[in-house]
Amino acid sequence: MTPISQPAESAPVKAGARRLFLTGLAMALAGSVLFSAKAIVVKLLYRHQVDPMTVLALRMLFSLPFFIIIALYQMRGAQALAAADRWRLVLLGLLGYYLSSYLDFIGLLYISAGLERLILFLTPSFVMLLSVFLLKKRVSKTEWLALLICYLGTVLVFIHDAQSGDRNVLLGGAFVLASAVFYGMYLLFSGELVQRVGTTRLVSYVMCVSGAAAVGQFLLLRPLALLVPSVPVFWLSLVNAVLCTVLPVFLVMMGIARIGAPAASLAGMIGPVSTLFLAAVILQEPITAIQLAGTALVLAGIYLLSKKKT
Repeated sequence: MTPISQPAESAPVKAGARRLFLTGLAMALAGSVLFSAKAIVVKLLYRHQVDPMTVLALRMLFSLPFFIIIALYQMRGAQALAAADRWRLVLLGLLGYYLSSYLDFIGLLYISAGLERLILFLTPSFVMLLSVFLLKKRVSKTEWLALLICYLGTVLVFIHDAQSGDRNVLLGGAFVLASAVFYGMYLLFSGELVQRVGTTRLVSYVMCVSGAAAVGQFLLLRPLALLVPSVPVFWLSLVNAVLCTVLPVFLVMMGIARIGAPAASLAGMIGPVSTLFLAAVILQEPITAIQLAGTALVLAGIYLLSKKKT
């Protein structure tokens, strides 16, 4: 007897799985592009003589209501956090989306959006280095090679931008580099906590802490009247908060739920490329062969890191 095949039953299952994967991939890609577009919006805000502290405060002020609602929803029926975990959440909020974002916004005063996104894209390599020095983890030869390729690409673009004659490129690059390091610390230290708290709950709590810190800093150091922006600044800040902060956070999370973290991480590689072309179209930042080569090197290095067996 020949085995009975069931193509009619398996085909719908395969089609459904493929639709689920494609939907998740689209969400991860859209989230990465929107999150990367933050640099473009910030650059546009700076054309209206708005400083980094005000940009960050308006971003958090407009996004905070969304995260407060989500945090309150997540609290329903959830187990109360231990005191130590509460302090960890505060620390993560200050490191991850407050200090990291503030340093990033300062850096964007001095460097191009394309270079900023390229430096921030090195965050996985900083997580790896922090793991080596803080957690004493061993690193394979492939990971060291990936690290070298990433940094070669970034240095290539950095030297290219520095040759434009702007002496502030080094200063801006240092601020964005510090931003990436602090965000790497956030990712490293949140690993254990996210297992106990859950991703959505952790992100909403952390964003509430970050928002409170950003708005609190502004109220201490700036006149309250600056929180009533001009019409262009209002709309750009709303885009920065909703389309470049709230929406991408949850698009990426939903994408991870459908296709898994490794595939979503690879989808995130579209970020530097999309920023490069958006900056060319919207900000008229030139695209050169050196920039494309440096971006390709960084993407190749991050791809090698993403292929690491865990």
